[in-house]
Amino acid sequence: GPHFDIVSSLAFLATMARPFAANLDMYRKVPADLVQGTKRGSILSTVAIFAIVTLFFLETKAFFQSKTVTDLALDSNKEKRVRVNFNITMMDLPCQFATVDVVSVLGTDQNVTQHVTKWSIDAEGVRQRLGSRNMQQSDVTVELYDKGVTETLEELHDDGEDAVSLDIDTIKFALHQHEYVFVDFYAGWCSHCRDLAPTWEMLAEIMDSAADEHLDEQLEAAAHSPDYTDEEYNEAKKLMKPVFIGKVDCVMHKQLCTEQGVRAYPTLRLFVDGKRHGAGDYAGDRTVIGLTAYLKLIEDEHKEGTDKKVTVDKALDVAKEMMSISDEETEWAEKMKAKKHKLTQMWNDEDHPGCQISGFLLVDRVPGNFRIQARSKSHDLVAHMTNVSHEIHHLSFGDHKVLINLLDRGELKGVSDDLSKSLSPMDGNVYITHNLHEAHHHYLKVITTNFKDANLPSYARRITKDGVLRGYQILQNSQLSLYRNDIVPEAKFTYDLSPISISYRKSARHWYDYMTSVLAIVGGTFTIVGMFESSIHTLGSKKRY
Repeated sequence: GPHFDIVSSLAFLATMARPFAANLDMYRKVPADLVQGTKRGSILSTVAIFAIVTLFFLETKAFFQSKTVTDLALDSNKEKRVRVNFNITMMDLPCQFATVDVVSVLGTDQNVTQHVTKWSIDAEGVRQRLGSRNMQQSDVTVELYDKGVTETLEELHDDGEDAVSLDIDTIKFALHQHEYVFVDFYAGWCSHCRDLAPTWEMLAEIMDSAADEHLDEQLEAAAHSPDYTDEEYNEAKKLMKPVFIGKVDCVMHKQLCTEQGVRAYPTLRLFVDGKRHGAGDYAGDRTVIGLTAYLKLIEDEHKEGTDKKVTVDKALDVAKEMMSISDEETEWAEKMKAKKHKLTQMWNDEDHPGCQISGFLLVDRVPGNFRIQARSKSHDLVAHMTNVSHEIHHLSFGDHKVLINLLDRGELKGVSDDLSKSLSPMDGNVYITHNLHEAHHHYLKVITTNFKDANLPSYARRITKDGVLRGYQILQNSQLSLYRNDIVPEAKFTYDLSPISISYRKSARHWYDYMTSVLAIVGGTFTIVGMFESSIHTLGSKKRY
């Protein structure tokens, strides 16, 4: 049957293979009496042994060493967000206007304040001591206008315009003639300015009424009261005003506002003895009582220790009467104004025009940008006066402190010396805008860089995530962008994470590769030297014949 046929076939194959196995011998021996030793063979044998030993030593040394290799692959990072570290000084942007926005395809975060700290910077770039706190605009709530002033601006102008319109020439006369000049720099298109206009006119009327009372008191106290005409009385009343209230339309008088450095509307600026007051522009509540209490506080400080008579207190009494404010409310407002004024003196906008912004953002791992720009809830900004020149002290992605320390210590072998620079290539760069309506935009290609555990020191392995220490290299390009005249410039940082990641890992040879190389060294050396000896022997034999 079939079973008998298989057994017969196997028996036949075994019978045929027996002679072949008997003749198989790869290590046949040559009889000793047929072998002849030579001096040349001895020399070549010594050379062969030396070559084998040398190559064996080098191969063994290489086997116990490892090297760092680089792999390119699709980024497998599963983290949803990446950290952006930054420390940037805006050279001509006050902290009260500086905001940080984050924009991506997943949404927009405006005025980010979490993990962001701002320091006011003076003209010499020195960080102020009143730092280390978040200056959040959302924390600053001021009254933008006095809701108690119910009359419209047209109704207040029925008996004449008390807030005097000034230009580049008349403001010089006002500063020369009056000890205190309070000016509203505004623009007709500014909504905050339009809301404030009735309050400002009411403040001017209060100063006018206070001047009336001062003049009447002087006339009553005089032994022989002069007989003034209406024109002479009005001129005398102007000189008796506790504070001269003026206004400048920056649309009509652009040169004057530019010379004054007005960068936001409305800007309420007080001049004392012809010079801008050292406490900076007014930033408190824009109410009649708030403004009057502020002026009284300035006058009290200015005339303290002198025999000059204070006059704004009369205006404050008039304001309380006209606005129907109780003495308790006024006292509370004055205390709050004094407290705010002391803080304002420490943050002098004139002496501290810049702002250092430092911290980190957590952004989505999608293309997006973050921008530093000027914005205010209580002002409309002047586009041509907004200067976003900046210096980048530091900009990087990821939590890279451990990686930087390892690179600085040289503990990552086989890694390029330029890797540390590529993690933050913009550090120390300064970007100055010399013309109006322009700003620098930065484009960042972010490349994920992974260091596997085997390539890390033992202490660094304990703090890695998923067995990987991760950093982000940056390829950056910056260019100067132009803006329309009505758009406020911004310092913009656009980032895009590369889909390709770079991985550094430690590579070592397998034991079987090492054994293969050792056998190749022994066999190859023996064969090559043997071939060389046979060639010399053959040539020598031909010459004898």
